[in-house]
Amino acid sequence: MEAVILDVDGTLADTERDGHRVAFNLAFEQLGLDHRWDVEAYGRLLEITGGQHRLHAYLEGEGMGEAERAELVPRLHARKNELFQELVAAGRIRPRPGVPELLDALERAGVRLAVATTGSRAWVEPLLAQLFGAGRFSPVITGDEAPVRKPDPSAYHQALEGLDLPPRSVVAVEDSANGLVAARAAGLACVVVTNGYTAGHDLTGAALVVDTFEDLDVATLGQVLASA
Repeated sequence: MEAVILDVDGTLADTERDGHRVAFNLAFEQLGLDHRWDVEAYGRLLEITGGQHRLHAYLEGEGMGEAERAELVPRLHARKNELFQELVAAGRIRPRPGVPELLDALERAGVRLAVATTGSRAWVEPLLAQLFGAGRFSPVITGDEAPVRKPDPSAYHQALEGLDLPPRSVVAVEDSANGLVAARAAGLACVVVTNGYTAGHDLTGAALVVDTFEDLDVATLGQVLASA
């Protein structure tokens, strides 16, 4: 095992529940809208990929016409992104339990760390630096470089290219079915660490499924790769 490639949203941190959802609600409030998404409702909305697509589908369901949505959604989404970055800068988003310890152990073992996410670089890099220290991951592939969202494997292909390693020497760590499909399509063995939003996903094809990073260590990831 020469490297581990990790997803960010829902994997390294519960950014969907504790970050994006909170920022959407703040944006609704600041733009004078009464809508609010609780944890359960946002979980259902996550079935729609992409923040603007999510907003369009939700607001259409609330009876808002196309012309009004065309004007409001980009403005609402832009403000949400600004608020999310403010939450990151304020330290409001924390790593999932066990993540810092696993990263430290991998680095001590000489295993390289990389990121493959379809989140935007504008918030991904500040979040990684805030939680884990700048320069911890290389390469960091974001939606800026791989704009087609998972389950498309392009983010993983680019991460492997940046590492200059074959898939057989790398493990992917994800939290969701879409991430799993993307990693497998790139030829990677994939460990899935579920969260409250993804525990019910069809995770067929995962090399290992666990509920928490505290169930993972360097030896376990190495065994996953060897058996794959």
